[in-house]
Amino acid sequence: MRIRNPYFVGRFACLALLFLSLLCASELKAQGPAPETAPPLFPGGGLVSYNSIFTTRSLMLASSGGIPVTAFPTFSHEADFNFTWGFYRNFDLAVLVPVVTNHFDSENVPVVGGTGLGDAMVLLKYRFYRRDSERGTTQASVTFGPKIPTGRTDLTDKSGKRLPAGLQPGSGSTDLFLAVNWTYTGLFNLRRLVADEDFHSLIRSQGTQATRLGSGIESRFWLSYRPYESKSVAREWFIGPALTWLHSQDDRIGGITQSRSGGDVLLAGITTYVGVRPGMHVWLGMDWDVVHSTGAMFMPVRRHVSFGITQQFRMHR
Repeated sequence: MRIRNPYFVGRFACLALLFLSLLCASELKAQGPAPETAPPLFPGGGLVSYNSIFTTRSLMLASSGGIPVTAFPTFSHEADFNFTWGFYRNFDLAVLVPVVTNHFDSENVPVVGGTGLGDAMVLLKYRFYRRDSERGTTQASVTFGPKIPTGRTDLTDKSGKRLPAGLQPGSGSTDLFLAVNWTYTGLFNLRRLVADEDFHSLIRSQGTQATRLGSGIESRFWLSYRPYESKSVAREWFIGPALTWLHSQDDRIGGITQSRSGGDVLLAGITTYVGVRPGMHVWLGMDWDVVHSTGAMFMPVRRHVSFGITQQFRMHR
């Protein structure tokens, strides 16, 4: 299996940018700054990445007049800045800081929204399993950490009324992020065929406006093939289909469950990573709604696009 080269020598590079719009929901994350999600960063290594996520949502079936209290953005863009440090073998520590732009557009109300800092996360990853064979390498890891209420929660409409909690860049709540990741190289004894699974959950507490947004589960399976890999692994190309299942529980506002505000979505798409030089990858992922729940207050994700760039470097030996 290709692992992150411990001799990458790089400089801090936080590059950003691109793109025109397709739209985003904060619950839906991109696969991450590296093609394989299970391995931790090499000991003494560092990584910086920028990820631009866009998603669109459908309007809820029960949207009549005004902004529903359980509304989520019909358009959202999340710019994620990620720093990761491989502080010990099989362990790494990541800090994720998002900047979020939310918009809600309905026939019944003018467009509302705004931009602000989102909730940061501090995550610890531990790889508890690695097995090498002639076929390739199998790895598994767990990740956990808090989501901290650093985000903005004071966006208002044109009349000065505060927007519902789901339309704010931040949640005002301290939540727990848990993940299990698995990477299997050499599927069907093809050395360049890799199966990768990212299963994670965000367990929420009560936050702004006495609102407890529904806890969520996301399962993302990516089957990738490397059509090209240079001998030095300085340049490579991964591409393959992805299948994502999203589940969200009902919101609770003032202690009252908002029935059928949560639901399920199945997305199908394609993701590609390109290694442009030692330690640097760019990636692009696109997903579309295949099937979703039809709860009266549920706003399913319909389209999702993610673009990102990452650079690894050595911090210490």
